[in-house]
Formats: sequence, C-alpha cells, structure tokens
Amino acid sequence: MAAPFNIVLIEPEIPQNTGNIARTCAITGATLHLVEPMGFRLSSKQLSRSGCDYWDDVEIVRWACAADFFAAHGDDELHLFTGKASDTMAEVAYNPGCYLLFGRESRGIDEEWLQAYAQQCVRIPMRPDQRSLNLSNAVAIASYEALRQAGYPGLE
Repeated sequence: MAAPFNIVLIEPEIPQNTGNIARTCAITGATLHLVEPMGFRLSSKQLSRSGCDYWDDVEIVRWACAADFFAAHGDDELHLFTGKASDTMAEVAYNPGCYLLFGRESRGIDEEWLQAYAQQCVRIPMRPDQRSLNLSNAVAIASYEALRQAGYPGLE
C-alpha cells in the first residue's frame, strides 16, 4: 500500500524529535523525508533510542538540501506548517500522497520557501502568546488531521 502522506523535516536539529517523528511515521504508514543539513547523524544514539524498534518500519528518503526537495516536489501537493500562516490546518484538504513540511526546531522553514509557497502555508491553532509546539507533537497533530480527513486508511 502506498504511503497515505509524506512527512518532510527540513534541517531537523534535535535527534530525539526526529526519532519520535519516525515512530509516528511507522505507526501511520507515512514516508519520512529528511532534508540536510541535519543537526545530528542518523547513527546518533539519541535518535535510535527515540525511534526505538520502529526504524525498520519507516521508509526514509534523504535530500541533500531544501532546494533539491523543492525541485523534485514543488509541483506536488505541499502543506508548509508555520506559525506565520493565516489558514489553520483544519481549513485545508489533505489528499493521499501529499507532503506535510516542517522546519527546523529553532527557526522553522526558511522565509524563501514560505514566500515561494505562500498559498500552501498552514498553521496549527494555538494561544497567541505562545511561540510554538514541540516539533514531534506538531507532526503528530498534523498527521492525524490528514489521516482523519482520509478516513484513517490502513489503520484500525
């Protein structure tokens, strides 16, 4: 069965978050795209510990840089998650095979990509006086909204 959607981490910095996200991908059937440079090596002990025994159940695609990813998938259905968007994640439709993009923990997605794909930017609603959710939590929330809209394909 094809992946219901794709999770894209652009320059992730914290191995534990990426490990937790890999676990979410394994549970949901999503493909995980990792865009370099990353703030750790994939062989990192913290990364392995966070992903536990789920790594073998995750399809991982690696990209040398964000420009390479966007060159390959810029015409696909992209949803860039950012606190700078006006539309919330519940106001858009997620189709099978779409890409949910998340930026690095410290700065999010670079402004150049947010501007180039402004119509595809969405946000997770939260209190206005708070900065952001933890990256792995944001991915889980977005993933399950996409799955909910699709009727939870392949999940029991």
